Amino acid sequence: MRNPISRAVAAVLGLGLTTLALGTAVPASAAAPAAVPATSAKVAYAGSGEDTAANKAFFEAVLKSVAAKRAVNPRSAAAVTVVYDASRAPSFSAEIASSTSIWNSSVANVRLQPGTASTADFSYREGNSSQGSYASTDGHGRGYIFIDYAQSDQYDPTRITAHETGHVLGLPDHYSGPCSELMSGGGPGPSCTNAIPNSAERSRVNRLWANGLAAALR
Repeated sequence: MRNPISRAVAAVLGLGLTTLALGTAVPASAAAPAAVPATSAKVAYAGSGEDTAANKAFFEAVLKSVAAKRAVNPRSAAAVTVVYDASRAPSFSAEIASSTSIWNSSVANVRLQPGTASTADFSYREGNSSQGSYASTDGHGRGYIFIDYAQSDQYDPTRITAHETGHVLGLPDHYSGPCSELMSGGGPGPSCTNAIPNSAERSRVNRLWANGLAAALR
C-alpha cells in the first residue's frame, strides 16, 4: 500500500515526463525520496530541449533492449513485444495493468507484456519525489517509469501511468494539448482523467514501431 503519511505531507505536484521539477520541495519529515540517478535530466514543467533529449534516450534504451533480445530469439510475429517489470510499483499494479491494456488495444505494431526484472526492457517504480512522476534511464541503458505518490493523489493515476508509458513507446510531451490528448499530461489540470491516446498518438506509435526497431537493429 502507499505510505499514508508521506502522501499527506508530500507536496502537490503536476504531471509530466522525465524528471519534472515543479518547485515545491517534499518536507523533511516525509519519507526520503527514491534515489534518482545523477544522469537524469531535470526539466521545467512545460518541457524543453533537454526534456526532448531525455525522451529520445529513454525510447532508444527500450528499443535497444528489445532489439538485442530479438536478435537472440527472432519472432515471426509482426508486433514487437516490450516486456515490463512492475514489481517495484505494487501500489499501482491495477493502474499499470489498465494502462498497458489500453495501449495494447490501441496500437498494432508493439505489445506490452509483464515480465520479471531479469527479462524486462523497462520497469515501473514508486515513491516520493520532488520531481513528480517521470520516465528516465539509469545511465546504463535501462529505462524506468517513476510514479510519485503525491502526484497520483492530485491527478488521475491511470492517466499518469498511461502518459508515462507513452514515453516508453516514443511519444513526447505536449503540455499545451487538450485533455483528449494523452501526452498533454498535467496541462489540462487535475480534472482531466482521460487515459486513452487519441488517433494521432496511436498512429505515431504504430509508425515508430514499424520503422524504429529496424533502425535499432542496425
